Amino acid sequence: MITDHRRTIRERYLSAPVMAAPEPWRKLLDRPVGGLLGIGFAVHPDTGQDLVMTVSTAGHGLFDAVTGEIVARDRDPDPDTSTPDAEPDLACPGLGPVEGVPVRIAGLFGGGPHRTTPDGWTLDVVAPDWPDHRVILSADGGGHRGEPGGSWWHIHHASWSEFRTAGFSPSGRTLAVATSSDLTLWTRESVPALS
Repeated sequence: MITDHRRTIRERYLSAPVMAAPEPWRKLLDRPVGGLLGIGFAVHPDTGQDLVMTVSTAGHGLFDAVTGEIVARDRDPDPDTSTPDAEPDLACPGLGPVEGVPVRIAGLFGGGPHRTTPDGWTLDVVAPDWPDHRVILSADGGGHRGEPGGSWWHIHHASWSEFRTAGFSPSGRTLAVATSSDLTLWTRESVPALS
């Protein structure tokens, strides 16, 4: 039996429209990646910028999380390490500038990226009409009180393909959502220092 409280929460999410993420976030990329199994974050060794690695049925890709450009691509990875389930820590070998560095992958095989940033942004995934998933970004620690667009935003609705994962890079500068068919990225310039 569903309680009145749960019914109210469910209705809040069902009625919230998809909206743009607030400042300082800006949408960087909304790109089809067919057969996407999962994603992971890495750091460019020269620039310190976030990188996003994709693992799909068509191989591995590495995206620059500042420009959205593909940095490296491997269409034929080693079958022994092509999916993260081959390793206990769900990692795949990095490519391009992070070649030789294991990258932990979250998605179909498990795992998960950060759900909070050092300065208080929170990401929640809700499914009030499962199997559809909604990604909720909040500035107040995930309370989701009040109206959408105030302190929380429904930024992504995965209704056309299977949800894989969503979360922040360890730096807190990149936010990613992965489904079985798409990679969506938001970025921000910097993370404010905590006092």
